[in-house]
Amino acid sequence: MILRRAGLPAGWYPQDTEEIRRFFQPLSLDPASPGAVAALAPHAGWRYSGRIAARSVAALERDAETLVVIGGHLPAGMPPLFAEEDAAATPLGDLEIDREFRSRLWDTIGGMSDRFRDNTVEVLLPMVRYLFPVAKLVWVRLPAEARSFEAGKAIAETAGALKRKIAVLGSTDLTHYGDNYGFSPHGSGSAALEWVTTVNDRAFIDAALAGSQAEVLERAVQDHAACSAGAVLACLGYARAMKASGGELLAYATSAAAGEVPDSFVGYASIVWRRCTGGCTGGYTGG
Repeated sequence: MILRRAGLPAGWYPQDTEEIRRFFQPLSLDPASPGAVAALAPHAGWRYSGRIAARSVAALERDAETLVVIGGHLPAGMPPLFAEEDAAATPLGDLEIDREFRSRLWDTIGGMSDRFRDNTVEVLLPMVRYLFPVAKLVWVRLPAEARSFEAGKAIAETAGALKRKIAVLGSTDLTHYGDNYGFSPHGSGSAALEWVTTVNDRAFIDAALAGSQAEVLERAVQDHAACSAGAVLACLGYARAMKASGGELLAYATSAAAGEVPDSFVGYASIVWRRCTGGCTGGYTGG
């Protein structure tokens, strides 16, 4: 068996089973009903965004046989990147990769082997392994361009063809603000933090909730409001194919600590799309 070993250094997430259990113990993560078919989670180190990410992972339908975890950090023009190994290592044990699903999807949307170290998928895998101990994994990263929306629909079609019960977990952080990121159009301090939270991140979140793929891409690229728009677009495409309900914001925060605002900080959001049951009047209407 070919194993994809962890590429991130210690500090991104707990490195042993007991630490991970201690992280989850104080969290109230029972998903509401009906469960989510897709969710969006941040991908910073757990000390910054782990609680918000855990909300997203826990909201997914727990009977999923395979989790398609979609990362990003890919600009337009890049091909999809797949983990081609047989399993991915986590501190809780190896996550087996659904090779049949990966092969079918890879043939459909094209792509290359993901041979790069990147946090957008890896940092979420211990959560997936903890909350979905018997599920398999598909690891894919998608570029920030419109075809990633179509890739989301292809994920739904692949699941249907294979009669596979899946859930989709997209990965992105929001605005990276400050000198560390070369983006500070509103100076520094509390005024900058208010602009990020109430204007820049809010506009991106609203676009995702509305299912507007064009607006999501525009806000991500022009306003620097998300670092992995391809993952968001794929969630929207999958939600559209599944006729899911409109997006729901579960949580939002930034890495700015209470009190003095740091020079640089990042926004994080948990968004889910739930399965419509019965008379669903608030369904997905995005274009």
